[in-house]
Amino acid sequence: MGALMEFQTDDGAQVVVEVERHASGAKLVRRGDNSVSEAARTFDSALEGIRAAAESALHVFRDGRLKPDAVELEFGVKLTAEAGAVIAKTAVEGHLLVKLSWSPGTGAPTTAPDLGATAAQ
Repeated sequence: MGALMEFQTDDGAQVVVEVERHASGAKLVRRGDNSVSEAARTFDSALEGIRAAAESALHVFRDGRLKPDAVELEFGVKLTAEAGAVIAKTAVEGHLLVKLSWSPGTGAPTTAPDLGATAAQ
């Protein structure tokens, strides 16, 4: 098991996540077998970059000629003390799964372009 990092939400709740190692700049709040470091930023602010990435991706896929009825995004998210939330590395260098769907009779394109299931970041 990696190190434990404690984040606080903007509402004051505590969220403990597993990170690879304790980072410099984080404050050690518990020692022993289950030592926990306190993150310098809130959980909400750590996720801010991922939210912005999702908004940007949704803007790209909702606008333009495809006009899907639904857009589904899946990010692999990793939390770190230094960078907050980052898109997690998988077999490729980044992980973003995009699913677009159209309902019958909604003017969907007759042939949807092949966008690929996973895009590297």
